[in-house]
Amino acid sequence: MKRLPYLLAALLLAALPARALSPYGRECISLGGQWNYIIDPMDTGIYKYQMQLQKQHKRYFADRHFYQDKSTLIEYDFDHSPTLQVPGDWNSQAEKLYYYEGSVWYRRKVDFHPVAGKRWFLYFGAVNYKCMVGLNNTILGTHKGGFTPFCFDVTDVLKEGENSLVVWVNNTRGASEVPTVNFDWWNYGGITRDVLLISVPEVYIRDWRLRFDGSEVAIDVFLDGGKKPVTVEIPELGINKKACACKDGKASFRFKVSAELWSPGNPRLYDISISSGEDRITDRVGFRTIRVEGDRILLNGKPVFLKGVAVHDETISVNPGRCRNMEDARALLETAKDLGCNFLRLAHYPHSEQMVRLAEEMGFMLWEEIPCYWNIDWSSEETYANAENQLLEMIGRDANRAATIIWSVANETPRTPERLAFLGRLIAKARETDPTRLVSAAIQKDKPDFYHPVIDDELNRLTDLVSFNQYIGWYDGKPADCDSVVWTVPPGKPVVISEFGGGALYGNHGSDSELFTEEYLELLYRKNIGMMEKIPGLSGICPWCLKDFRSPKRPLPGIQDDFNRKGLVDEQGRRKQAFGVVKEYYASR
Repeated sequence: MKRLPYLLAALLLAALPARALSPYGRECISLGGQWNYIIDPMDTGIYKYQMQLQKQHKRYFADRHFYQDKSTLIEYDFDHSPTLQVPGDWNSQAEKLYYYEGSVWYRRKVDFHPVAGKRWFLYFGAVNYKCMVGLNNTILGTHKGGFTPFCFDVTDVLKEGENSLVVWVNNTRGASEVPTVNFDWWNYGGITRDVLLISVPEVYIRDWRLRFDGSEVAIDVFLDGGKKPVTVEIPELGINKKACACKDGKASFRFKVSAELWSPGNPRLYDISISSGEDRITDRVGFRTIRVEGDRILLNGKPVFLKGVAVHDETISVNPGRCRNMEDARALLETAKDLGCNFLRLAHYPHSEQMVRLAEEMGFMLWEEIPCYWNIDWSSEETYANAENQLLEMIGRDANRAATIIWSVANETPRTPERLAFLGRLIAKARETDPTRLVSAAIQKDKPDFYHPVIDDELNRLTDLVSFNQYIGWYDGKPADCDSVVWTVPPGKPVVISEFGGGALYGNHGSDSELFTEEYLELLYRKNIGMMEKIPGLSGICPWCLKDFRSPKRPLPGIQDDFNRKGLVDEQGRRKQAFGVVKEYYASR
């Protein structure tokens, strides 16, 4: 067996990746498929000979050997190692990796032929959780955060012919990480989303931002590599505008439009192209406004009720895993559409860009969230920087999507001064970065009196919505107790119930007083809906959740078997009786 390349110094010396280019509307080469992998539970490839490596960091990620001396003992071999599908998690692909948390090395050979005048970026849709990327024995950089995209400029590293791409991935939970060590979903490890080579000219469009205030469109385009005139075209609206990039490479456009507005009932999208010199990108955009007025949410100036459901980024399958492609996303969204939803809470982390774009086409409003979940290290500046980076990467990816109406910074966090300061900074950063959307967080109710729950979290003063999770009839009391519960909520803001529900095993029938039966869950939903309808300012509800999902916190044999059973459908998509209760309610709303 060959010895893995040792990489401790690279952790210190590698550069941070660039803010990810969007691959949509660009020339891309997919690097998906079968990648060889090596499991490294002892982190042998990182920690051994650490002192020597600080002077020899250019030799990391050697494909066949680490030392130049060919006689040195070698103990690894990618060529004869097993393979994993990329994109995809490792847990659902190999039985020995089902519970695995630790390091795995991926390697793919890339055949490449350079094109004059082109720059190339290596794009990752997401890698969970930490990763280091090497190409042809050169460290490109590292990334932390399991659900957002990043990329590296590889123009000067790619070579004619065969290239060796090696990625170290580690999904170990950490007390100062985001999320922290304790969370209620499966810690899927691996290269879970697309890997692409993106081609751009020497002067290229790095990013662009669209804002719409109801009549006027503002578009800012950012160039890299030089200054050239920029053109924006929206053919169906007769828009063809030109502007020159300023000294900093930014070109700004302001113009009036008379467009059909995007809404769940009419998810109208328009083709847009942005060009500068040899670079041209295409996309589809919708125009809509979202704001709050008193205790109402206004979409395009009209009150809207959020008929929602929470969704995890996990496939509908006999053997569920992380969603890999558009087909996996469509299966979830079509189930939510049949439920009667116009709104989805993408919990508890950023979902794939494929999910967001398809949801936009299908007419779903979206709540997008970063994984500040339960109790993280609120006093750590490093943890805050990690959370803020995930927030900015999420906003940076989806800021042009009409479907996204809410940025969420947290879920069910404890009330402490440190937490309030931490989340307050994130909320301020979200507003500074994108003032066009609502900002919220899913909080918890207080329990001074079971029948008189109070929502008085200080965080409510900072958010646009009063969003809270409640489980009356499941963790608190019985379904019949809902008839006597009277809520106290802050006045003057819309109220969205961001979670409620209970668990049931599909096909487990019995008394409506017996836990985990479909009858119990059906009664729980009927009673909860009746209770919530009495809450002042109610502007939306979001059952937890659409589908049963894997969680190691749920081992109850014969019932849960590593699944959180709170789905309205089971992991295979089979509908529980409660599905019909929600569908009937949404049809009446």
